[in-house]
Amino acid sequence: MNKFELSTKMAELTIEALEEKKAEDIRVIDISEISILGDYFIFASGNNRNQIQAMSDEVERLMGKNGYPVKQVEGYESANWVLLDFSDIIVHIFDKENRLFYNLERIWRDGKIVSLGSDPN
Repeated sequence: MNKFELSTKMAELTIEALEEKKAEDIRVIDISEISILGDYFIFASGNNRNQIQAMSDEVERLMGKNGYPVKQVEGYESANWVLLDFSDIIVHIFDKENRLFYNLERIWRDGKIVSLGSDPN
């Protein structure tokens, strides 16, 4: 399995975990050709602090179970924007207000929006 295939598998596991906790508006952007930060940015929204923390916990649990430990977590306590860094994929879990305010999808619009997992986005 090459590096990009591994990143894709990691992204699919992340989406599975997010869907398990009822994440909304999941978006995956392939940034591999425009950035050295990683291969994928994954964005998702939650409705409240508890749901956002549960989504973060589930992503970290499922990824760790499959041998992909999180490198860094930011924003977990406030849970209005949690960032999970798995090196090749970076997961952003927002509340709706902060997702609209920061609008990272617009900033990374040069990346390719891809469809992974069962989410139609």
